[in-house]
Amino acid sequence: MQGMDTRTPGSGRTADGSGAELVTRLTAPAEPAAGLPGLLGELGWRGILHASTPGLEERLATGRTISAYIGFDPSADSLHVGHLIPVFGLIRLQQRGGKPIALVGGGTGMIGDPSHRSTERTMLSEAEVRANAEAIRAQLERFLDFTPGPAGAEMANNLDWLGRMSLIEYLRDVGVHFTIPYMLAKDSVQTRLERGLSFTEFSYMTLQAADFAHLFRTRGVEMQMGGADQWGNITAGLELIRRTAAPGAEQSPAHGIAYKLLLAPSGNKFGKSEAGDAVWLDARRTTPYAFYQYWVNLDDRDVPTYLRWFTLWPAERIASLEAAVAERPDARVAQRELALDVTARVHGVEEAQSAVAVSAALFQREPVTDPALLARIHAATGGPRTTPDVVAAGAAVLLAETGLTPSRGEARRLIAGGAVAVNGQRITDPAAAVPALVAGEWLEVRLGKRSRSVVRVERG
Repeated sequence: MQGMDTRTPGSGRTADGSGAELVTRLTAPAEPAAGLPGLLGELGWRGILHASTPGLEERLATGRTISAYIGFDPSADSLHVGHLIPVFGLIRLQQRGGKPIALVGGGTGMIGDPSHRSTERTMLSEAEVRANAEAIRAQLERFLDFTPGPAGAEMANNLDWLGRMSLIEYLRDVGVHFTIPYMLAKDSVQTRLERGLSFTEFSYMTLQAADFAHLFRTRGVEMQMGGADQWGNITAGLELIRRTAAPGAEQSPAHGIAYKLLLAPSGNKFGKSEAGDAVWLDARRTTPYAFYQYWVNLDDRDVPTYLRWFTLWPAERIASLEAAVAERPDARVAQRELALDVTARVHGVEEAQSAVAVSAALFQREPVTDPALLARIHAATGGPRTTPDVVAAGAAVLLAETGLTPSRGEARRLIAGGAVAVNGQRITDPAAAVPALVAGEWLEVRLGKRSRSVVRVERG
């Protein structure tokens, strides 16, 4: 579509695999205007805005409520931390008086978006997509206020209209408005042409455009928001709306915003298919403790970006936390405050506080002797389980059989080197008896200075 504005007023994570680019430190940023007129200003100083359409600033300046949607792909039964960028986009929109629409792609999810992918997605059944969509809806309800009203959030599922659209209707009402050269020019298509792109995925942008046009026509949704990899799909929707607008309609009846992408340590987009990189919002996939630790362990260079992107804190507080990182980096003050805030938002205050307590216990020097705390640590970290017979066989056997060491030989080597302690007692003989269990059930095992595990001994 002609005339799209691709301004990037702020910095963020680079796409060269080098991690986050340091955001310019806040000194005295101009305070954004209140309400919707200040939305772009806030996204600007937070360094998260990738692109926006011409005329959007003027539309927001009117102060009139605007409805905007973001689509969520239901190819898994949970969102991950990369999704927090668009989720916070909806939160900020609602806080400023806009109406957020969370669209679950029950229809498009059965096809798959080729954007930022090198291979075609695995096809899911309708039942799988519906189940995933319901799980995602439950997660989104943690972040948005769905109370009915002018700014009350709403859910939508594009299977409700795409599932009823016949092939003839699609070709007549949607396909006719897109030329092959227009579609081939999209980055999401260009990056896949040499490796192969099916017609199914090639058509994806037209279906997402149909979503935007449908929501615009039936719900008055004027804006689509999404990640930078969705910009081509967003502009396709704007093109369809423009082409199907009634004669005499205003020239720019709809708008778009694209956010920068969160990158994995590998430099790739954080996604569900990034092996080993995904940090999920579902506690069954990523425990609240592991989720908390992800944020605590952020590289200092990433902190300025993450504080802006994943909190609602004002500029003054963020500047103060940045100063704390510069003055005492080892204390990780900013990381801990960020970790507590995000974990509480995702998993609830109780789980967040539990993650803090478990973290503190695991890194204290003294052995843990409280059975309740040992049980909490074991549950939070997914600690190993064993039997009394293994315990009776001695320390080396215990370490190997619980998976704390890869072999009995490695266990004996660590024990001989004085690197093993069980329930606070140093073990120096591989055949030595294991110290008495705490409350007849628990063993706290330390390997070296950093590795600490809680083993549960189950009887019967």
